Amino acid sequence: MPLITEPVVLSMDSKNLPTGDHCVDLIVTSPPYPMVEMWDALFASADKIVERHLTLGAETLAFNAMHEVLFPIWQECTRVLKPGGIVCINIGDATRTLWKNFRFYPNHTKVIEAFNYLGLQSLPDILWHKPTNAPNKFMGSGMLPVNAYVTYEHEYILVFRKNPMRVFKTEAEKLLRRQSAFFWEERNVWFSDIWSDIPGASQTSTTPQRTAAFPFDLPYRLISMFSVQGDLVLDPFAGTGTTLAAAETANRRSIGVEINPDFIPIIESTLKESRRNAFTYIQKRLEAHRVWARQRIEEKGPLKHYNSLYDFPVMTKTESFIDLKGF
Repeated sequence: MPLITEPVVLSMDSKNLPTGDHCVDLIVTSPPYPMVEMWDALFASADKIVERHLTLGAETLAFNAMHEVLFPIWQECTRVLKPGGIVCINIGDATRTLWKNFRFYPNHTKVIEAFNYLGLQSLPDILWHKPTNAPNKFMGSGMLPVNAYVTYEHEYILVFRKNPMRVFKTEAEKLLRRQSAFFWEERNVWFSDIWSDIPGASQTSTTPQRTAAFPFDLPYRLISMFSVQGDLVLDPFAGTGTTLAAAETANRRSIGVEINPDFIPIIESTLKESRRNAFTYIQKRLEAHRVWARQRIEEKGPLKHYNSLYDFPVMTKTESFIDLKGF
């Protein structure tokens, strides 16, 4: 039984919401992580066999059953995604002791297997490094060899494409793509395979449940990397609405699907806050480029190109077209 059997659907553009197959340009989401204890009840409510395996200590069967719960959602994602569309999945692997047996559960490999089975192609993934502030880095037997194990400080951002590669045919499409470009220095950071500049989000919430939300910068960056302005972004695990807020800030449309109705007021609050802060957020991005440009010019001389809309020099001709629509 899929987790989205009775979804709450929230759209940023409900009057013109596309429906049916091949209607979404980009999917950015973070599902519940299998074999992370806080999600046991959710998986068990979707499939009672999960609870049975956990009760019996059948950890491998429980791990596989949880991923079977997720599989119908991945099928739906594949169905609604346009050819050339991109899927970005933030997921962490898990470590757990079950019936005194400690082991590692590679969630990211199961998600890769699922999307590859559904016909999507894997693109290079990103390691999101989330350093811990815990004073004791060691786990297991401390300073003694053999039975110690490493501290896990990263999650994956898996990236898939539904072939064929997206093509921008008309002059209007090409112009919109250029206007949606990112800065040269942003590209050098964003398209690195290790992200260590985005801290984890605070897990405080007005609901009794922990939300496990990811930080705003993560979906905003992915949306800016893998879509153009006006595209439709889907988050099938909307949670607190972070992806929806990031999409709106980036001038994209969005759809969120969330099974828990208690999150609706949180999503609404997230969207209201993001609308208040969108201008400031984008201005910080523009100011960061101005600072970078000044430093670059001081070190290596004038930049060759200019963005007349924002009145600053840029590294490449493509950046001269950047137009953050309303900011």
